[in-house]
Amino acid sequence: MTGSKPTVLVTGGAGYIGSHAVLALLDAGWRVVVIDNLTTGFEWAVPKEAVFAKGDIADQALVGRLIEGHGIGAIIHFAGSIVVPESVENPLKYYENNTVKSRALIESAVRGGVKHFIFSSTAATYGIPEQVPVTETARTQPINPYGWSKLMTERMLADVAFAHPINFCALRYFNVAGADPRGRSGQSTAGATHLIKVAVETATGKRGHVAVYGTDYETPDGTGVRDYIHVSDLADAHVHALEKLIEDPSSSHIMNCGYGRGFSVLEVLDAVDRVTNMTIERKMEPRRAGDPGSLVADNGKIIETLPWRPKLADLETIVQHALAWERKLAERG
Repeated sequence: MTGSKPTVLVTGGAGYIGSHAVLALLDAGWRVVVIDNLTTGFEWAVPKEAVFAKGDIADQALVGRLIEGHGIGAIIHFAGSIVVPESVENPLKYYENNTVKSRALIESAVRGGVKHFIFSSTAATYGIPEQVPVTETARTQPINPYGWSKLMTERMLADVAFAHPINFCALRYFNVAGADPRGRSGQSTAGATHLIKVAVETATGKRGHVAVYGTDYETPDGTGVRDYIHVSDLADAHVHALEKLIEDPSSSHIMNCGYGRGFSVLEVLDAVDRVTNMTIERKMEPRRAGDPGSLVADNGKIIETLPWRPKLADLETIVQHALAWERKLAERG
């Protein structure tokens, strides 16, 4: 790849996963431009080695100037809204932020001659899977506007890649957690709903307890089972996916990003207890509407397609990194 690396535009690069992808790209020697409107992101999360532009991905004049001015050859698209219950309460926000604005961004990419596009998708595109682990060929039947808003963008990318000289990779994330092992970034959004984030906030005194939603699922201990992937492993997958798109411009891909094994809510909280040497208070609550009992990736396709291999696939390591970041945030005030 040396000498042939295009400059990469990262949308939402001041956010949680986006900032880790920026670090992974820079660590691997790529030139990076970040666009973020800072609705949920933080400018301090963008490394100084990256060019930062504050703005909206739907601002086609701005995006066009960035593509032309920096010679952008690839886009990695993270910008969007991600809270599932909010998508049920405010679906139009999600179709605007995740679908309409993605359409504008994709159009800017086509107009600007961008050849490669990586999309931050989600396991929510599967809805409640009929079989677990779930493969990429499983039926896509989302059960909330968030999942539909992402699936619509996948469809747009497939159609655009057929009609124009651009290829894409949609990476369907399972449950992302943890923080950069070197402490350069982590999950900083206030009011986050991710279990490990909530648990380490509880461990550091920011919250009083962890709510456990549903104890009557058909799982070994009755609580929901999820496939937790370290955010730095996930960021690394984007770099490998980008290299794949460049090496084989005629191919596009949809791939799960997970470890292929699940942990229940109680198992995660037990891991937090072990790492912190304390007992996190748990409050049992009824199930949330639309939560599948178990959601675990079949990651055979990404392992087969890319040279990506998980390096941080240990639950306690994920918790340790998340906790270290939470303590860093607490010191920062």
